[in-house]
Amino acid sequence: MAAPGTFTLTQAARQYIQDATDLAGQTTYKAALLTSAWTPAPASNAVWGDISTNEVASGTGYTTGGNAVTSPTVTQTAGVGKWTGTIPSWTASGGSITARYCCIYALGTFNGHVNPILGYFLLDSAPADVVTATGNTLAINAPAAGFFTLT
Repeated sequence: MAAPGTFTLTQAARQYIQDATDLAGQTTYKAALLTSAWTPAPASNAVWGDISTNEVASGTGYTTGGNAVTSPTVTQTAGVGKWTGTIPSWTASGGSITARYCCIYALGTFNGHVNPILGYFLLDSAPADVVTATGNTLAINAPAAGFFTLT
């Protein structure tokens, strides 16, 4: 299992939240893998189309666009809101899956934004590429404290 680095909420996602975009269960969220060719820019990467050219190639057990995040949930305890969900896993087949980042984005159009990015995290805190050989599974542990909190 990969232990993800700190989740970085994009600048645009902060605005989506302020615009009252529903982050709970009204949409499908995707977790997509990105290569080391991508240079994170949380101030300017706002939608999936901004970064999708750096996605891991399909055909090795990874599907273009990523897999659905299951059970996306927003909870609130003592005035602190938490967004969480279960990240899918990928089983490498016909070659290795090599990735450095995982990006979470919403599938659909919200407040005029097509497939808005919530944020991303490193798969390895080094940072280094995570290589999953054929027959093995890349599984990512979701942070127990949630991907992000709002106070």
